[in-house]
Amino acid sequence: MEGNTDRPATKASMSDLHVIENGALYIENGKIVAVGADSEITARYQHSLSSEQQIDASGKVLTPGLIDPHTHLVHAGTRENEYAMRLKGQTYMEIMEAGGGIHATTRATQKANHEELYEQSKKRLDQFLLHGVTTLEAKSGYGLTLEHEMKQLEVARQLHDNHPVDLVSTFMGAHAIPIAEKDNPENFVDRVIQEMIPEVAKKNLATFNDVFCERGVFTPDQSRRILEAGKEYGLIPKIHADEIEPYTGAELAASVGAISADHLLKASEQGIKNMAEAGVVGVLLPGTAFFLMAEFAQARKIIDAGVAVALSTDANPGSSPTISLSFIMNLGCLKMGMTPEEVLTATTINAAHAIGCANDVGSLEVGKKADVTIFNVPNYLTLSYQYGMNHVDTVIKAGKPLVVGGQLK
Repeated sequence: MEGNTDRPATKASMSDLHVIENGALYIENGKIVAVGADSEITARYQHSLSSEQQIDASGKVLTPGLIDPHTHLVHAGTRENEYAMRLKGQTYMEIMEAGGGIHATTRATQKANHEELYEQSKKRLDQFLLHGVTTLEAKSGYGLTLEHEMKQLEVARQLHDNHPVDLVSTFMGAHAIPIAEKDNPENFVDRVIQEMIPEVAKKNLATFNDVFCERGVFTPDQSRRILEAGKEYGLIPKIHADEIEPYTGAELAASVGAISADHLLKASEQGIKNMAEAGVVGVLLPGTAFFLMAEFAQARKIIDAGVAVALSTDANPGSSPTISLSFIMNLGCLKMGMTPEEVLTATTINAAHAIGCANDVGSLEVGKKADVTIFNVPNYLTLSYQYGMNHVDTVIKAGKPLVVGGQLK
């Protein structure tokens, strides 16, 4: 996969993978130096490599390292009890309004110390790597106080420093209204704006600022104020938009210059049009719709309108407890009408654009970081055809093989 990747792919270009049959890569000092036909690359570079420095991927598929642009990686605890409650008829919002949902994970995350939070999150990050992910976004949002939001972001920074997978951090203090302030949400909105955002920016702990714009959580007006406040401190806007009902989240994303609007299950036609015109990436999260047994985002409509679409796991303990981007590819095709080519674009270069790192990763181009995932499949169609399976054979991060034969090295 190569070509013009200066901007995210839209419409027909999402299907243009630039496949090289019998291709090869040459990597040096963690960067891609050459990409092309195997015969050409071998003739030029084989003399400079020992057999131990060569990887034979015959009969397999090489893609850019997968990129997950929307995760809640850093948290403590699980919520399988709520899964059982939903199967008996309670809705996600009913559980949240009764003190469960995000609030349950907030209690567990606040209770966990830095080391406990780090170890739990590291185990999840290892699993992402085993499933072919080399870069991902990690949000805060389970702290809901300055102390605990900072703790989440500091854990994410430590994981980025210590773990081979690259993490891009998002501050999401506006993930929920704390139960104690349910009757006076403006107090909490003011605290996010006046206390949390300045401190996060001061310590350079996040690149993005996200908000859950949804009825019963943050209104469009509150969301706008939070996102605009973040912009004043250099935090790029993101937004959880129109997930449960139409709430002008897509329109808001376009008007504040958000890099992405995520979910979009209920986005209006006008909002989608505005996003396309403003160049906002639409990050779709079919794992959440699957797990909550909701209708899926209208990916075909969104793509055909000219929005660049990315896909993500939305990995979190309440509404999408998965780390498998391959399964998300399956859902993209089977439940949202995307093509196998589109889901690959959506989990590589478009995902990179959704988190502002497309200059370095997301495609197999000369000069980019040598992040490569090798799948033990005969062709890329198999990736979205066989579901519930991990086909990852090898993962190379910055030129170093970290997963070999499906095992951490």
